[in-house]
Order: sequence, then structure tokens, then C-alpha cells
Amino acid sequence: MNIRIDKAGNTPIFVQICNQLRQQIRSGVLVPGERLPSMNQLAIMLDISRETVKKAYNALVRDNLLTAWQGKGIYVAAKDGTRFREILVLLDKQSVYNQIILRNFQETLEGNAHITILQHNQDVDLLEYYLTHNLDLYDYYVVSPHFPLDAQTQARATKIISRIPARKLIMLDNWLRGIPGDYGVVYQDFRNDAAQGLACARADILRWGGNLKVIVLPRSLYGNLILESVKDFARETGIRLSVFRSIPETWNPGDVALVLNSQLDSGLVELDASIRSAGLVPGKDVKIISYNEMPLNELVMGGLTVLSTDFPAMGRTAADMILSGTRSKVHNPFRLIRRKSFLPVPDSRSR
Repeated sequence: MNIRIDKAGNTPIFVQICNQLRQQIRSGVLVPGERLPSMNQLAIMLDISRETVKKAYNALVRDNLLTAWQGKGIYVAAKDGTRFREILVLLDKQSVYNQIILRNFQETLEGNAHITILQHNQDVDLLEYYLTHNLDLYDYYVVSPHFPLDAQTQARATKIISRIPARKLIMLDNWLRGIPGDYGVVYQDFRNDAAQGLACARADILRWGGNLKVIVLPRSLYGNLILESVKDFARETGIRLSVFRSIPETWNPGDVALVLNSQLDSGLVELDASIRSAGLVPGKDVKIISYNEMPLNELVMGGLTVLSTDFPAMGRTAADMILSGTRSKVHNPFRLIRRKSFLPVPDSRSR
């Protein structure tokens, strides 16, 4: 921001400030969400009275070009002319998936919100600390409520998040259903999504021999819930299911491996090595499906097939709730994304 005033001119100083700030906002020099100097700071910078700065700022606030946020300062207003929305995002951890959600959330809200991001690390003590110190300071609280699944931790997390007024709360990726009220949620259904996604692969798994090996790695918070959904799928289709808590050593041609890992990490490296040590080719002799989509999946194993929620859509949907002022419970889209590691087998009758 660059303001020059002419103290000897005929135009009142507060009008000079207004005109220059208005021009800089409309030309894009000052962008929505940008914080301006405080009244005292600008008065010192321009060697004028604080009352003159206050008069200029108040005029621009009335024109919906600036927004004043109690205790936080003066900001360039949102693009739609409304007061700039203040949002606190409480993510559970750093992950590729959270980065994708957050990027789409921020892009959808661009020019209409100021976003503060904190990380609770799946620690209810840290969550409680953050909310205790920030409960009345924001318009919206976007929380990813991923915590250990024991009853005590879940009950405590539910109680803490319930302190947020329902009209300000949006839960992201997981739904703590014990929280009452008319709040927003964009969620995965960890108990049922996998069965629906695998239904698209049923014919191929049966054609290859009907053997599905599910590998539940310890890093998967919801692995056991997802496993119950896979068991439903197996019971309904007659597919033979084997469950492993580590990478199995024995493989046969036609096996299908489903890896329930929470991140693209060493689990897939170990899986690839195990299949090759059996003299088989991953993606050809043994088909592979992983859980959760990420950009690198297009490169891993020549193209890794995944069962996944639509993380970009999750971020956009949460942002749209804020922009529209609506609150709803949205089951986020979930699908099977086929790549080279699980390509369908051509039907011999069609040859």
C-alpha cells in the first residue's frame, strides 16, 4: 500500500486517503483479505491525526470496500462486498489428502475469507486448547475430527466440538454423529463406502479366481471399519477373503490385493517386493488396489488403482456451504479409479 497526501491541497486529507485506497482495491493492488495498517500506524506513517485515518477507514467500511474485525484489524473486504469471513481450520495432521482438501477449499473461497489453519495431531488435549482460546473469534470452524476410536476419546472429542455453535461448525471427512444441531458435514462413510466401490470390480475379481487379500496396515486409523465394509462385499458376492496385518509372503496368479494404508508409503514398496519374490508381476499376475487417491498414484506401479473419496470435491463442498450460508450433511462421492494395476480382463466371448 502506498499513499501520498497533499496537506496544502484543497481536497480533505481523509478524502485523499479514501480515493487512493479505493483505486488500489479496484485495480487489484490491494487484494481481498489483505490487512491494512492500523489507524495508529497509518497516522504515524502519514504524519496526520488518528481521527483523520479513522474517518477514511469508516467511509470505506460503509462502502463495503474494507471490513473491520474486532481485535484483528482492518482488511480489504470480500469480493462480494460482504464482511470478510474469518475461518479457523482445525486439521488432524499433515497429509497429502489434507493438502488436496485445503487447496480446493482455499481456491473456492478465494477473495471471500481469511483462513487460519491449526493442526491438532489427533490429540484431544490440543483440540481443547485451540477451541478454548479461539471459540468466539471466528465466523466458521472447519474441523477434521479424526481421533483414536476408543469410546473415551470419541466421547471427549464429541463433547469438545459440541462447544462450537452449530451455525459455525463444519465437520470435514469424518462425522461425529453424537454432536447435536444444524451444522454442516462433508464426510466419508468408512463403514460402507468400500463395499459400494468394490462392487464395480466384482466381475473382474471373480473372473480372476475370486481371491481377495486385504492388507490392513497399522497406520490406517479406520482400517478395521473399512475391513467390515469389505467383508460385507465378500459375503454378498461369494468372493474368498483373506485378511493380513502385514504384507503376506505367499501369492498366486489371479490374486487381488487391497491395501488399506493411510498414506502412500513403505507398505506398497514391501507389497511390490513380496509379489516379485514369488516370481509374479505386480499389476499383471497379481492385481492391486490401494485406498485413497493422490496425484502420485498415476505414476506408482505404472498407475495404481484406488478406492477413494473425492478429496477435491470435499474441499469445494465445505467452501460452498460457507459462501451460501447453508448447512447440510453431505456424503462425499466415493469411487473406484481404475489404472494399470487393476485393468479389467477382456471377456473372451467378445473377442
